Amino acid sequence: MDKVRRLSHIFAKDGKTIIVALDGFGFSKSTDGVDYTVKNLKGLIDHGLDAALVTYGQAKMFEKELADVTTILRVDGSVNVFDSSVPETTQFFGIQDALKLGAEGVVCMTFPGDPEREEFSHKMLSKLAQTAENWNIPVLAETLPYSYPVTTPESNDPISISTAARLGVEYGADVVKTRMTGDIEIDKKIVANAKRPVVALGGPKTDNETYFKFVKNLMDAGVKGVACGRNITKDSNPVGKVAALNALIHQNSSVEEALKIYNSVK
Repeated sequence: MDKVRRLSHIFAKDGKTIIVALDGFGFSKSTDGVDYTVKNLKGLIDHGLDAALVTYGQAKMFEKELADVTTILRVDGSVNVFDSSVPETTQFFGIQDALKLGAEGVVCMTFPGDPEREEFSHKMLSKLAQTAENWNIPVLAETLPYSYPVTTPESNDPISISTAARLGVEYGADVVKTRMTGDIEIDKKIVANAKRPVVALGGPKTDNETYFKFVKNLMDAGVKGVACGRNITKDSNPVGKVAALNALIHQNSSVEEALKIYNSVK
């Protein structure tokens, strides 16, 4: 299968995507709602979910539940899962593992600006991308300036985000997953600099109206979708959340329409 075809499984015909990030077990102890979401994926798929980020273990444990959704394999993870700052990561899996599991892509994190991890993470991405080319597997780079969480102004600075996104592409990424600001004009510059599809990382943990406004702004800025973990898995109505995101991302609906959908779909 060629890479274009695999990317068409991650992104819908309109070139956009809704991805649920179920891979928290690889780098966090805060995983409430993840297993519930996996076991109830059918409802999310029926209401517009395009793909899921999964760990190796999930792909094997939940083969039946994941059978009807495109999967992207998380190949790296934390070496200290009890530290929420994710102080260090390493690579555990690779392209052949993704192929064996039937995943349509792989994802790894990079940390531009981190003196301890920048070299390692970019070497990991570049080697992953080189191997992926042999098998036409798309590579998503989760480009995180300085650190996994936002800890300093520099780690959330638009120029840092833009530079990190472009570096991910320079080292072989086909898709960039990164922090976005929600400011349309700023995010347009990040998207333009990346030169590859940009998918927004998570987003603010806030009320639905504020979050939907954030997503709407992303779409207006040219972002190609979202990859949500807790904004879906910890929502009291994950099916409604995906249905609302589907309206915003795939149907160009308003925030008001998305809120109505969220409240009506259970």
